[in-house]
Amino acid sequence: MKILICGLPGSGKTTLADELVNHIRSIRVNADEVRAKYDDWDFSEEGRMRQAARMRYLSDGVVMANKTALVDFVCPTEETRQEFDADYVVWMNCIERGRFDDTNNMFVPPTKCNIEFSEWEKPESMALRVYMDFINWVYQKKGGKNHE
Repeated sequence: MKILICGLPGSGKTTLADELVNHIRSIRVNADEVRAKYDDWDFSEEGRMRQAARMRYLSDGVVMANKTALVDFVCPTEETRQEFDADYVVWMNCIERGRFDDTNNMFVPPTKCNIEFSEWEKPESMALRVYMDFINWVYQKKGGKNHE
């Protein structure tokens, strides 16, 4: 399973992921760490698609190992979100503008998300809300049956 936390830079994606990893047993994949590892700081449309594909590849590896991937990155367009192909999406809609104009100009709100935060809350509260919603979503996805 792949959980995507997306939103503008500075919206709290990494802060939420840092807290959420304590509630959902998962492997973190952070976009800034991935960009640093690959030394790829290209923020053109092509560079962002390459990053989405890279994030998908790394996350799919986590899923293949039968783990949950908890991923935080901007994922600014429908094309990057389609490329990444998340199972569950958290949209950090807590700010109107981020610190980078090019990202602000290209960011398109997700057409689908499982949970949206339009105001900042304490990270612990946000993480618990996501955790409870995610557990309910998984339960519903399994048809309301516990498949242990």
